[in-house]
Amino acid sequence: MKKIGFIGAGNMATAIIKGIMSQNDGKVDFINVFDTDNNKCALMAEMGVSVCKSGCDVVENSDITVLAVKPQNYLEVLESIKPAVNESKTFVSIAAGISIGYVQSALGCKCPVVRVMPNTPLLLKKGASALCPSDNISDEDKQVVYNMFAGSGVCEYITEEHMNEIIAVNGSSPAYIYLFAKAMADYAQKQGIDYDKAMNLVCATLEGSAAMLRESGDSADVLIQKVSSKGGTTIAALDKLKEHGFYEAVQDAMDACTKRAVELGK
Repeated sequence: MKKIGFIGAGNMATAIIKGIMSQNDGKVDFINVFDTDNNKCALMAEMGVSVCKSGCDVVENSDITVLAVKPQNYLEVLESIKPAVNESKTFVSIAAGISIGYVQSALGCKCPVVRVMPNTPLLLKKGASALCPSDNISDEDKQVVYNMFAGSGVCEYITEEHMNEIIAVNGSSPAYIYLFAKAMADYAQKQGIDYDKAMNLVCATLEGSAAMLRESGDSADVLIQKVSSKGGTTIAALDKLKEHGFYEAVQDAMDACTKRAVELGK
């Protein structure tokens, strides 16, 4: 079995590790981790994961290493692990804006790299991850990395030229949806409806709407039409959203997300 390492033990790393464990009957003897936060390392040790003394130690003892650190810390981390790197080591980058070429250049090695954009619902095994492997990765490692994320949700392969744009689609987008849900529940509360009951109905509506988009066979435009009776309540709401530029605001927000990803990768 391939040994898998993690540099960084935050929420995303923890979610991925738990997904891997669930696919392997709870086994963790092939997982290594290092974090500068001793408390996070202690939590990993409680899970039975092997805690390493350094990032280099993780790379030396792993076939595939997940770089689960913030984009701002990437260069420092990559430079620190260079002594342990060779072309037999595969790396997984889950940071926004960090390209395959950036990782290889900073490591000074043309090692295989998989660029991944996951999202936080991985914590509940409801994640959505976009993956882009480098050309020199083995079929085995490519499948192992795919399985790491597929165990916690949906995966799609994306070409690297679109990996910055995809962040707005699945990486950052849960936050927009939370804001939309909050606005709906807050409105209900202002009308005297219990907030928790309203949020429960909002969440069920979001889940049901997603299922309709996936399973009904209808496009988003057709589904909108099916809810919208002429002169009815839904049309009144949609007209107000159009008046406020809702569609354009979402598009502008996603564009801003993409531009920030490009900035982070420089």
